[in-house]
Amino acid sequence: MTTRDTPVWVALGSVPHAIRYVQAAGWRTRVFEAGVEHEQALILMSGVGGHLEAYAHNIAAFAEHYHVVAYDFPGHGYTQKATVDLELPLYVAHLAALLDALGIDHAHLNGESLGGWVAVKFAAAHPDRVDKLVLNTPGGTMATPEVMNRIRTLTQAAADDPSDERIRARLEWLMARPETVTDELVAIRKAAYSTPGFAASMRHIMCLQDPETRRRNLITDGELAAVPHGALVVWTSNDPSGPAAAGMDMAEKIPGGRFEHISDAGHWPQWEQRDIFNKLVLGFLDTAA
Repeated sequence: MTTRDTPVWVALGSVPHAIRYVQAAGWRTRVFEAGVEHEQALILMSGVGGHLEAYAHNIAAFAEHYHVVAYDFPGHGYTQKATVDLELPLYVAHLAALLDALGIDHAHLNGESLGGWVAVKFAAAHPDRVDKLVLNTPGGTMATPEVMNRIRTLTQAAADDPSDERIRARLEWLMARPETVTDELVAIRKAAYSTPGFAASMRHIMCLQDPETRRRNLITDGELAAVPHGALVVWTSNDPSGPAAAGMDMAEKIPGGRFEHISDAGHWPQWEQRDIFNKLVLGFLDTAA
């Protein structure tokens, strides 16, 4: 078995961890923790419609150095279902409440797609609670109608009819290579999407694919400039959300920003090129701000 073939819960089970549900800002939130013996925290946040297993192949490496927290956003995964539209202020308030509930004063934030969007917004709103940011294929600076429509169509279809075919189609859209979407990953997402009320929750998640809603939630240049301790912006050769120039622009506007490009990966570099990603992240977080 190669590293790439390692099952998700074999990878996660290789490190001492705990899974629990925490009340944060009124949301019953699924939280995975590892490396709790370390003082410095690293928060992992997945993309729209995602779940904490998106970082399954990074947690063991990160937990050797950091108190790692991965969690499901409101309305996502196994966190409480959404009954209201989920815009960025809600995600930011939820993260602040979750850190409070976990007794974490400040942390590094590592966000993919929507997770990167939340990380930047949180850093601008709560600079005293943020150390460094890692933004892998982050959202929040673009509003491309074709991409937004594709995300809404594929994601809502998978939530409305969580068949293997529809779940796989949504996941393959993320990847440079379809074969990186394993049967296990399909099963993990299918199980979450099949829970009662998930299709309705997804309609509230998808509000950010509405042009007007998206525009009022976009990251501003002022928010990028307010990131306090630098950021690593990671883009890829095959990202379906937009060109690498978008990531380069973000890195240039963040004080202390750094841009890195990963080849042979799509929207999940942390999954498709996990060894390269892990090395980049740990190297960046270990350098002086």
